[in-house]
Amino acid sequence: MSRVFFSMTAILAFAMAAQAANAADLPRRPPPEYPVKAPPLRVFDWTGFYAGINAGYGWGSSRFDFGAAGANHIDTSGGLVGGTLGYNYQIGQTVLGLEGDFDWQDVKSNGVCVAGVCQTKSNWLSTVRGRLGYAFDRFMPYVTGGAAFSEVKANIPGVGSASDTRTGWTVGGGAEYAFAPNWTVKAEYLYVDLGTLNCPACGANVKVKENVVRAGLNYKF
Repeated sequence: MSRVFFSMTAILAFAMAAQAANAADLPRRPPPEYPVKAPPLRVFDWTGFYAGINAGYGWGSSRFDFGAAGANHIDTSGGLVGGTLGYNYQIGQTVLGLEGDFDWQDVKSNGVCVAGVCQTKSNWLSTVRGRLGYAFDRFMPYVTGGAAFSEVKANIPGVGSASDTRTGWTVGGGAEYAFAPNWTVKAEYLYVDLGTLNCPACGANVKVKENVVRAGLNYKF
């Protein structure tokens, strides 16, 4: 009986050892595969120089002040087209910029005033402005403001005329969108105050204000 018991024990031990050896020889199960995350989309960088073109429409008023004789407001309007140069520097989502532009325009007025027919005309408008924007990746709303320059002409036929390059100020805002790696489009509004033109021959001081709406296409270098 003892021999049978020891024989069965030896056989069982041998079988367990053989099973353990076979298990050790089996290849290890490969680690589980995790899905590979796609790299994040590249955020548009607004930093850099740019140049472009713009076109739009201007309207406003010229106020002829004749002193004791009274004053008259003459409406002005006309189209404009020109070019733009600028530079942006992005810090986080904040975009700081400096922009200058020069537009040929045909903004003029022609209306009845106390001295007859009062006329004003501006053949060009230029601005130098700072910009402060907030970038939502490729979309950037912004505010802007700075100096404005324009040659203003005032005329009362049969009475007198004057012209001068006026320096004033401008403020406004807009939005810009990058539709390609180096191309952006924008739309903006500017309020322009060109101060007062003195016209002794007209017997009046002429104050000129203008509103500008325009669209632009820029190339970022």
